[in-house]
Amino acid sequence: MAEGLNKSQLIEEILNLAEKTFRELIPMLPKEWLQLDLTAPQIKIVLLLFLNGPSRMSVIASSLSVTLPTATGFVDRLVERDIVFRENDPDDRRVVVCRLTKNGEGMIGRLWQLAQDRLGKLLEVMSLEHLLQAREVLEALLAAGRANEAASLQVQ
Repeated sequence: MAEGLNKSQLIEEILNLAEKTFRELIPMLPKEWLQLDLTAPQIKIVLLLFLNGPSRMSVIASSLSVTLPTATGFVDRLVERDIVFRENDPDDRRVVVCRLTKNGEGMIGRLWQLAQDRLGKLLEVMSLEHLLQAREVLEALLAAGRANEAASLQVQ
């Protein structure tokens, strides 16, 4: 199957397949996301906090490429809705740290669970051989991610 392909062609095919796979995995998420009644920047903040854990307000602003006052406004509305909690850093009271509340964790957790359930249903119909191959590919991707991270740390 890969005969006659060069590495860049193979990468392009994998990226196309990954996009199709992504579209297969989350057909119900858009409906759930739309029911959240959050703006795009607010969704980004929730995802940032879900993936990275508690973050300084300055990190949130930088991640969104907005000013600190703009990020503060976005976070204020999430605080009002009991999705995000804001607190001062005990080591430096000038630093504001944001984290998801239990309500925020539950909200994003439910969305994550929908994707996991969908993936589980797809995996259930795969053969044992294909499941082993899928595990091997995912392990290789994680190893590549760790290697890429280590290489970028050495460059800095």
